[in-house]
Amino acid sequence: MRIFVFLSCVLFNINLFSQHIIVLDSATEEPLSNVMIFNAEKTKTSLSNFEGRADISKFDSTEELFFQHISHEVLKIKKSAIKNQIVYLQEDQNKLDQVVLSVAKFQLQKDEIPQKIVSIDKEDVLLNSPQTSADLLESTGKVFVQKSQLGGGSPMIRGFATNRVLISVDGVRMNTAIFRSGNLQNVINIDPLTIERAEVILGPGSMVYGSDAIGGVMNFYTLKPRFSFGAETSVSGNFYGRYSSANNEQTLHADVNLGRRNWAFQTSISYSDFDDLKMGKHGSDSYLRTEYAARENGEDVILKNEDPLIQKPTGYTQLSLLEKVKYMPNETWNFSLGLIYSETSDVPRYDRLYRRRNDQLRSAEWYYGPQRWFLGDFKINKKGNGDVYDKAQFTLAYQFFEESRHDRDFGKEILFNTKENVGAYSANLDFEKTFGGSKLFYGVEYVNNQVNSEGYQENINSGSRQQTVSRYPDNSSWQSLAAYATYQLQIQEALNFQSGLRYNHILLDAQFEENLYDFPFRDADINTGALTASAGINWKQNRFLQWRVNASTAFRAPNIDDVGKIFDSEPGSVVVPNPDLKPEYAYNAEVGVNWTPAENIRFGLTGFYTWLEEAMVRRDFNLNGKTEIDYQGEASNVQAIQNASNAHVYGVEGSVEVDFSVALRMASKISFTDGEEELDDGSSAPLRHAAPIFGNTHLIWHKKKLKLDLFAEYNGEISYTDLATSEQGKAYLYAIDANGNPYSPSWYTLNLTGQYDLDENWLLSVSLENITDQRYRTYSSGIAAAGRNLIISARFRF
Repeated sequence: MRIFVFLSCVLFNINLFSQHIIVLDSATEEPLSNVMIFNAEKTKTSLSNFEGRADISKFDSTEELFFQHISHEVLKIKKSAIKNQIVYLQEDQNKLDQVVLSVAKFQLQKDEIPQKIVSIDKEDVLLNSPQTSADLLESTGKVFVQKSQLGGGSPMIRGFATNRVLISVDGVRMNTAIFRSGNLQNVINIDPLTIERAEVILGPGSMVYGSDAIGGVMNFYTLKPRFSFGAETSVSGNFYGRYSSANNEQTLHADVNLGRRNWAFQTSISYSDFDDLKMGKHGSDSYLRTEYAARENGEDVILKNEDPLIQKPTGYTQLSLLEKVKYMPNETWNFSLGLIYSETSDVPRYDRLYRRRNDQLRSAEWYYGPQRWFLGDFKINKKGNGDVYDKAQFTLAYQFFEESRHDRDFGKEILFNTKENVGAYSANLDFEKTFGGSKLFYGVEYVNNQVNSEGYQENINSGSRQQTVSRYPDNSSWQSLAAYATYQLQIQEALNFQSGLRYNHILLDAQFEENLYDFPFRDADINTGALTASAGINWKQNRFLQWRVNASTAFRAPNIDDVGKIFDSEPGSVVVPNPDLKPEYAYNAEVGVNWTPAENIRFGLTGFYTWLEEAMVRRDFNLNGKTEIDYQGEASNVQAIQNASNAHVYGVEGSVEVDFSVALRMASKISFTDGEEELDDGSSAPLRHAAPIFGNTHLIWHKKKLKLDLFAEYNGEISYTDLATSEQGKAYLYAIDANGNPYSPSWYTLNLTGQYDLDENWLLSVSLENITDQRYRTYSSGIAAAGRNLIISARFRF
């Protein structure tokens, strides 16, 4: 009798447990809250909670249940067919594209915000097979990328670049106090194979991100740990390999997720080996590498390049590591720790290695030392009681950056070296509060950068070293304190208004050692503030038309690079410190419209205008009346960064999408940007970072397990007269026109990518890029792009 009662209780409890299910995302295996569950007649309903759990005891075992979620496809399944009390929902790609994280650090719908946002997901990474995150940005057709070497990539957004655009990783600001106005390569530190989602804000983003976010913001969100909501531990992951023929790339990647009910761990490793890059056969002979410098038997020699299409030397290697831990004790609290590390080998600065002086190669060596980056961030997320906030997020982060430069003239025995380390500390506290049809986002931020810099010269024959002037003043600091508030109001169901204010206070301290610097000043002490604002609307007028109108301001505060840098900007010129800088301001307006004349046809058009005031630019300067000084043994013209200019930028971005059928789709994007800056004499000149007209067109066929993408990428020409003044003096970067002047020719490529799902575990991809083998350089770049390039990759998912 006792046994009968015991078994009855066990069976009762099993039956009771089986009436509760867990709803998970099929890709991430994370729980989905607010999933509506109902029967065909909609007479019975249930809703999943924060942990994805839902009670389905009210439904009969023979009933068909419908699972509906805002960002996932509707699932219909019989209750009796549910296995292991788990239901998986597939993401709806059309609706997923509507979710934006970057604008307020909390989720918003694109229809709620007035800014133009470009979204990238994991599927884009797998299809595009980018070698670096710079290549991934370029594939969007909205971000222009400049390259001085293979191990690089400097994004340009709406006429701005380098330290006027901002990079963010997992919500942490990546820009540091030594981000320069020259081309930046830091985006390659971000491993594209660990990117779960990326978003690019086109236009100012200072409201949320502060200094530097004038042209745009690039946000990268890396892999997230996934919980197991069953009784057992779950293990899942990916192995990935890729080969590219243009530079004999060999990339290996692995990531593993270990999930428990309240704990989750994500581990990732990637390694890439890139050989020298081969350019295309058809194009300007100016780009050919006919000879190169080498060292043999203790002497510098010039060697003939057996294959002038191979750009010697450009190869390098890169290692990327990621570790994340997440703990969720209950539905109120969420804790996470993220650790990311990236390191390159030495990277040859290719554009410096083919410069000539007196018709001979100028440099025997010019390379960047290992570029190292570490990010550690700890986040606490909490759901509030609604009195002061509904959601809160506290982020504490530390980053370490290391970079160095090494150069030696041909035939000389002195190798000049500079090395920089930056410790970047930050703390952010962000809140969200909902009031009926409106939302308030507010928060505070503190950033502290500590800069260490050293300079020395080394005799490569004797090995002796001597201290020299460092690139930046050693032990300098840059601090930022800020508070912001953004208000979101839903005026009507189809009309949303957004506005905000942010105040930043900047403190900079740099000391110039008397025994190293012969300057008329001993320190730079900047104490300044900046107020920025924004306002805009997003109005879905009807099912055909949707409008975005936005006005905003942005700023960039002087950093250590602006105030204290010493470097050779170009042959015969040296940049020296200037302690009298103040912030530059940008005033931006844009109007966008989306027109959907039919369900399968969509047009997009955005026009923008930006005025930059008190722009920090490099201009001729004097030190105690001296306009020329000796730098590294060469008489050099003195220059400095100064608030010496105003500039204006304007442009148009267009797109069209046509669904010819369920399987066949066409998508095309194009961007036009132009601008001018004032010169010392009051005249104007073309803006340096205004890219030529550029875009891409894709014809995509996707049916069942096979996806094919035939696409073209193209750039317009920039003639000699339309080149920025600084670019006209860099003839070695460009092709030569009929008049003997440098210019940037137009170019195009045709490309084909195929992707096939062998089964639920294996995904194979094959691409043939630059099919017609064009030889070209993107505008302002010092390295020619890849010629015809075969890419083969495979992913195994478990």
